[in-house]
Amino acid sequence: MQRSAPLTSNLNEEQTKQLCDLLGNVKLSLLYKASVHGYQASAFHQKCDNEGPTLLVAYNRSGYIFGGYTSVNYSQSGRQITDRDAFLFSIQGKIPVYSKVNRGHYARLDDAGMPNFGQQLYFCHDKGEIVYEEGGKSYSFMAKRLHGNDTELTECEVYKVKEIPCYSNRNQVKPWRNIQLTSIQRDELMEVIRNHKPLVTSVSRVRILMIGPVGAGKSSFFNSINSVFTGHVTNKAISGFAGTSVTTQFRTYPVRDGRQGKPLPFVLCDTMGLEEQSGAGLDIKDIRSILQGHVPDRYKFNPFAPFQPDEQKKSRPASLQEKIHCVVYVIDASKISLMSEKVEEKIAVIRKEINSLSIPQMVLMTKVDEACPQVEKDLYQIYLSSYIKAKVQEVSSRLGVPVSCVLPVKNYSEELELEFNCDVLLLTALQQMLRLADDYLDDVDLF
Repeated sequence: MQRSAPLTSNLNEEQTKQLCDLLGNVKLSLLYKASVHGYQASAFHQKCDNEGPTLLVAYNRSGYIFGGYTSVNYSQSGRQITDRDAFLFSIQGKIPVYSKVNRGHYARLDDAGMPNFGQQLYFCHDKGEIVYEEGGKSYSFMAKRLHGNDTELTECEVYKVKEIPCYSNRNQVKPWRNIQLTSIQRDELMEVIRNHKPLVTSVSRVRILMIGPVGAGKSSFFNSINSVFTGHVTNKAISGFAGTSVTTQFRTYPVRDGRQGKPLPFVLCDTMGLEEQSGAGLDIKDIRSILQGHVPDRYKFNPFAPFQPDEQKKSRPASLQEKIHCVVYVIDASKISLMSEKVEEKIAVIRKEINSLSIPQMVLMTKVDEACPQVEKDLYQIYLSSYIKAKVQEVSSRLGVPVSCVLPVKNYSEELELEFNCDVLLLTALQQMLRLADDYLDDVDLF
């Protein structure tokens, strides 16, 4: 009996590595190849049913490599499948674009047909070499970014995804940043922050300004820091997922060491989110006034009329205590590749203004769990994840800040209890903000 030739993957070594970095410590085994087994649903199910987690990889004539992952068996059950681990991806350059299944929506329909994602994206539709799109809300993606608007496929492959036990990853892979995610480290960081004293005696608390696109997590970062020092999850600042900025006022948030404790040596300043449209979101003139210490707490922003200081404030400069000592850009890690050119241009204009005032700047990269399935399963993996490292480098390149000034974090969102891995990431970022503020105060001309 003649043995069939082994299947050969169309993925090269670098592309395979990118997908494995996205999924974590896994091995990919090719189950199905449309050009070999046929584009019929029966062939697909014969090779892929009951094989556990799978990764579908499609190729089109424009050179795009894209597809989706599901952690739930194909079984032709006819049910709509809930799978919080499911996602769509597209390989473009060195970093895959990644779109996780939206909360509250089904990941796919487990029917007898060819694979689909959210009944929104159908691969090898109707026994053809095409990908078919239908309206739906399960996944948020742009067709142009996913496959270049080219729906004609040249190949479709499905891989079995087998997880390699993570203990070997922890013991053998060297972290790309040396941060100890332990409860001891959390306690040490809290003590350092409690005892921090700004370098200039006239400044009792450093002021840190948070700037970023709508929904990136500025207000959530304050809530998370407040939670760490309160001892349980809090939601003091309003945060949410609205299409426009939830924050409409300039807010200064002091944090206490415990509910009745003394104020800690920093204030987090929250602003309106940046928006694409002109005349919407935070205005550069408002930012200039905030940096110079003229805008009062709870001032309500008006995108059509920038803040105007009263005559008394115009006549005297603000004190060093009232000015901003460090600026933090808050960027959603899961949407970096989708950041619009207009928002990026706004950030570039803001950076130029802040540079002219010699105020130090850093980036807080939030929602790392939504950006990387490996990290979502185990936050400890954050500094072992090549994918998160690549995202940090991408943010550094796009915003023009050093890699050392881009810190990945996870804000508290769904949790009811604190978790030390999350706390260490948050506190490490806050410590870096205090250090940068000290650099500013060390150089400031007091005379």
